[in-house]
Amino acid sequence: MDGAKRGAGRATTIVDIARAAGVSKSTVSLVLKESPLVKPATRERIMRAIDQLGYVYNRSAASLRTARSSFVGMVISDLMNPFFTELAVGIEDGLHNMGFVPILANTNEDVGRQTKVLQSLREHGVAGIIMSPARGTDVWSLAETLPRSLPMVLTMRRVDGSTLPYIGPDNRTGSREAVTHLINLGHRSIAFFGGYSTMTTQRERISGYRDALIAAGLPLHDELIFESMPTRAGGAESLAAALASPLKPTAAFCYNDIVAMGATRALGLRGIRVGIDFAVIGFDDIVEAEHNAPPLTTVNADTRIMGTRAARSLLGLIDGADPEAMSYTGTTRLVVRESCGGHRRETFKETA
Repeated sequence: MDGAKRGAGRATTIVDIARAAGVSKSTVSLVLKESPLVKPATRERIMRAIDQLGYVYNRSAASLRTARSSFVGMVISDLMNPFFTELAVGIEDGLHNMGFVPILANTNEDVGRQTKVLQSLREHGVAGIIMSPARGTDVWSLAETLPRSLPMVLTMRRVDGSTLPYIGPDNRTGSREAVTHLINLGHRSIAFFGGYSTMTTQRERISGYRDALIAAGLPLHDELIFESMPTRAGGAESLAAALASPLKPTAAFCYNDIVAMGATRALGLRGIRVGIDFAVIGFDDIVEAEHNAPPLTTVNADTRIMGTRAARSLLGLIDGADPEAMSYTGTTRLVVRESCGGHRRETFKETA
């Protein structure tokens, strides 16, 4: 790009450098600050563009922006949920090790609030954003709120139609393994508790739930899917509806551990023995799961590792990496504890 194309008399900017080198503005800034985060090949490409365009770095002016350029937005959908707290810790660990500081924001599952948070982070010049989207987030609102040049990674919840890198566990495989375990214990009427069909994560976990039933030759009953808020109260609400169902489920696979804890609490209050009269399995394996009463069988999703991977992917984008290569799907494993009765040999009884 020559001076005429840039505009007569206009000084070359880092935007011009970024465009010529095929990288983000943030990556050019990192090179100018001699950051070790940029790969040698990318650094060399940027330096060639700087030489070709005759760019002169105003270090004194740039120093005024240094504090902002070292910050990354960390947008979490529900910090009241211990799962997301553990995720945030993992993200923070990853960012800290790479020399970045997170600006934490909780959207409380409010899309309008999320939009304002994203706009504010953009105005404050963050280097990038890691976000667990609020329920109802759509690709169009994201496109309107954020420029394509701002590096961004989604974690734990996909946004339909989005091409942004996504970091999360293999929800479908983990769910299939959990429900298969219940089937192997002798259950034939298994409910699904929690979440809503508008949530991509819920749809993925229900897909795994259905996979297991189909593989075992069991019928699929939509009436055994009890949607509710992904909270303890939602778990109690789903349990109450399930116990009133004519299909009389003897087990439930839950959207997450918090829903499962609400269900086990509700069962206990009714005098129904968890793991004996009714089996429950959660998803996430948060720290609290092991200390639930009774200890909760759950699908471990390596939450802290997911957070660290999200940080690495974002730094990869800032470093000019191919966005398609920055997505990551983590493996899951079933952790068997007392809530599913996996340690028992008796056949489960139907609850009244």
